[in-house]
Amino acid sequence: MNSRKVVFLFFTTLIIGSISGALVGIVLRWENLSSDGFLNLLFGVIWLLGISAAFSLVSQMGFFAYLTIHRFGLGLFKSASLWNRIQVVIIGFVLFDLVYFRYISFAEEGESILSYALVALFLLLYGLVVAYIKAKETNRGAFVPALFVIVVVTTIEWVPALTANDPKWLWLYFTPLLVTNTYQTLILHRLTDPNKK
Repeated sequence: MNSRKVVFLFFTTLIIGSISGALVGIVLRWENLSSDGFLNLLFGVIWLLGISAAFSLVSQMGFFAYLTIHRFGLGLFKSASLWNRIQVVIIGFVLFDLVYFRYISFAEEGESILSYALVALFLLLYGLVVAYIKAKETNRGAFVPALFVIVVVTTIEWVPALTANDPKWLWLYFTPLLVTNTYQTLILHRLTDPNKK
């Protein structure tokens, strides 16, 4: 991948993350944004674009960190199938931790674990869909790495918002992370394909 494609990936990811986060932020904070007139709305949207851009930068760092770790894993274990199995185990641990640790940290007395499990279930189902698309567009071997990026990398990047446990911040932070990780996962093979000019 040449520098032009890297710059293209960087800026398109930044724009997509900014817009997706800003749209969710506008929906979540509409009452605050619309209460004090046009300038409040304008500056609020600018702030949402900026903070969502920062979240998309976190996503890009996580994605490229995973690409590096993936290469190390393939080299260390000398077998793609063994490395994929290890990633599946890590995915399982992360999903369990996403439910269990949030539940024991933030659940009110009598609150069901179901609401905490639904987030992990959504992330897993979404990850399976993205991984299926990635594998269909490339090869079977891309399924587990794509699922790993969507589930594990997104969850690790989401930790600051998870520790705050504010529903608005959870979704404001989560949306650009998920959208940009999906975008990067599904576009990378198009940018690195030597047959495309």
